[in-house]
Amino acid sequence: MTTDDMILYIFCFVDDQMPKLLRHPQAKLYPSELVTMGILFALKGGSFRAFYRWLRRDYGDWFGDGTLPDRTRLLRLLKTHRDWCNYFLAQPTFLTVLDSFPLELIFPIRQGRSPQQVGKKGRDKGRWSVGIKLGWLLNSQNRVVAWDGDTMNVCDKRFNPLVQPFISRTIVLTDEGLRDQDGVAENRKICRRGTWNERMGIETASSLLRWCAV
Repeated sequence: MTTDDMILYIFCFVDDQMPKLLRHPQAKLYPSELVTMGILFALKGGSFRAFYRWLRRDYGDWFGDGTLPDRTRLLRLLKTHRDWCNYFLAQPTFLTVLDSFPLELIFPIRQGRSPQQVGKKGRDKGRWSVGIKLGWLLNSQNRVVAWDGDTMNVCDKRFNPLVQPFISRTIVLTDEGLRDQDGVAENRKICRRGTWNERMGIETASSLLRWCAV
């Protein structure tokens, strides 16, 4: 599949999934076009400045009226409408899995060098790292049903509230790291190591996330 085909496929998928939102009279982009750009940036990775140069050079005439918004304005638009990501969340299945995934942002030796630092220092798999932690609820097809994020130094039980909206709709499998002395939701099942192979889907999703982060 070429890059052109991939962009067209993503745009068609986004346009089918999103509700019919009206474009502002002064806006250059339709909502589905903006979301497509956000997905492309997430897939391509790297800095937004480099992404914008590539998009404007190779595909600038594909979006809007052939003239992209300025780089800073486009970045603000993506930030303002980030809640549109919720339109693409999957539906829960009979069994779902709740787990966390650490995302290292900088080496521990660089901690505190920038006042704009987002992540915090935490211990993961026997070593210290500075970053953020993603908590996600996946269905049996390994699709994201709900998610939340926090800094690396928080406990996994921080993501237990993700289960609450689905109490009567799914049984959530978790490992022992999400135990809570204050109790857990009635649809939660804490699984011991080596049990409930249905939880292995989280490893597939984590591998895909590592691949996208490289």
